[in-house]
Amino acid sequence: MQIFKFGGASVKDAQGVKNLVNVIQTVGYENTLVIVSAMGKTTNALEGVIDNYLNNVKELQSSIQEVKKFHNAILLDLFDPDSYRDENHPVFKTIDHLFEELNTFLSRNKSPDYNFIYDQVVGFGELASTTIISNYLDVLGIKNSLLDARNLIKTDSYYRNATVDWDATQEHISKKVNTSVLNLSQGFIGSDKNNFSTTLGREGSDYTAAIFAYCLNAESVTIWKDVPGVLNADPRYFENTQLLHKISYREAIELAFYGASVIHPKTLQPLQRKEIPLFVKSFKNPKEKGTSVSKDIDLEPKIPCFIVKKNQVLISLSSLDFSFIVEENISHIFQLLHLYKMKVDVIQNSAISFSVCVDNNYDNLDELLLHLKAKFKVDFFNNVSLYTIRHYNSQVIKSLEKDKTILLKQIYQETVQIVTK
Repeated sequence: MQIFKFGGASVKDAQGVKNLVNVIQTVGYENTLVIVSAMGKTTNALEGVIDNYLNNVKELQSSIQEVKKFHNAILLDLFDPDSYRDENHPVFKTIDHLFEELNTFLSRNKSPDYNFIYDQVVGFGELASTTIISNYLDVLGIKNSLLDARNLIKTDSYYRNATVDWDATQEHISKKVNTSVLNLSQGFIGSDKNNFSTTLGREGSDYTAAIFAYCLNAESVTIWKDVPGVLNADPRYFENTQLLHKISYREAIELAFYGASVIHPKTLQPLQRKEIPLFVKSFKNPKEKGTSVSKDIDLEPKIPCFIVKKNQVLISLSSLDFSFIVEENISHIFQLLHLYKMKVDVIQNSAISFSVCVDNNYDNLDELLLHLKAKFKVDFFNNVSLYTIRHYNSQVIKSLEKDKTILLKQIYQETVQIVTK
C-alpha cells in the first residue's frame, strides 16, 4: 500500500482539488490512502474563530461565516449547481452540517481550557476538506472510502500535542481500513479515550501519514508539495538552491533538528523503524523524482545544506565572582530554560561563561532574565539570526559571514553554527 499526503497549499482552491485528482490519476491510486490537510489557511481562520469565542464574541459568527463562505466558494467551483437541476449536490448539506456541529460545540462547551477548545475546533478544517474531495472523486467516478481519522488514531488527552496510543491505533487501523480500495482521511487529528478530538502538534499531517504507513506496513509515503523536493536551503533566504535527490533518515533528522522545514523527526521515526521510504515530490510535476529519504544512503548530491532561524535570543552568562560554571550552575540554568519554555538551539560554555541561543516562543524572556540575574552576570541580544551549515567548507562559511557581526560560532565535525546580528 502507498500513502500520499497533500498539504493545505495543494488544496487551497478548486483548481488545487482538481490537481490533486490529476496527480493520483497520473501516478496511480490502487491500494492507496490519501491524507489531506485543511484547505489553504483554514487552520489560521479557525484559530481566529477560537480567539473570538474567548475574547470577542460579537465577531464569532461572522468569523465562522467567513470560513464557511471560503469552502462554499470551492464547492460552487467543483459542483456546478446547474448539473443537479433544482438542488445542489448533497455535499453542500454535508458541509452545512459540519458547521452546525461546530456551532453546537461552541454553544455547549463549558471548558475554559484553550488547548481543549482548540482541538475541538480546528479539526473541522480537515473534516471539511476531505468531505469535499471525497464527494468530488465520487462525481468523477473514482470510488473511494472516506475515513474519520478520529476513529482510527487514538491518543492521550495532551491537547494540541497528543501522544499516539500505538496499540489502540494499530488495532483500529487494522480492523477498519480496507487496503484494496482508495481511502481518504484527515491529517493532524485523532481522539482520546473519551472520543474528544485531539491534534498531533507541529507537522501533524505528515505524522498522520507516517502513522498509517507504520500500521499498514506501507510500501512508501509520498508528501506532495509546491517545491520539487527537499532543497539544500530555503529559497526565501538563500540564492541558487539545489534539489537534494537522496537523504538518509539520519541526515533528515539532523536537518530537522537544526530547524530545517524538511520533515519533522516524529514523522521519520515510525518510518525508520519499519524502513518505509519517504518521497517528497512536487504536485505541479508529479512525474519528477523529487527527493527520496531512506536507510543508509549518502546525501546526493553531497553539498552544503543551509538553515536559518530568525528572531532568536542569544543569552550570555558569566559568574559574578569569577568562579567556574560547573554542573550545579548548568543544571540550574537548564531548569530555568525549561520552566520558561525556551527552546535551546545552541549551547557554548567555557570555565566561567555560558552562552545559549533560544527561541522565545512563549514571550517569557523578561521573567527568565530577571531570574538569571539573581545568580549570574547577564548579557543578551534580541532578534539575532542563527545559521547552521551541514557539510560545510571554509568557502561557504566565509561567504555566509560576509558583512555580518558574528556573536557566536560553534564548529562540529559535520556542522557549523553561527549566531549573527
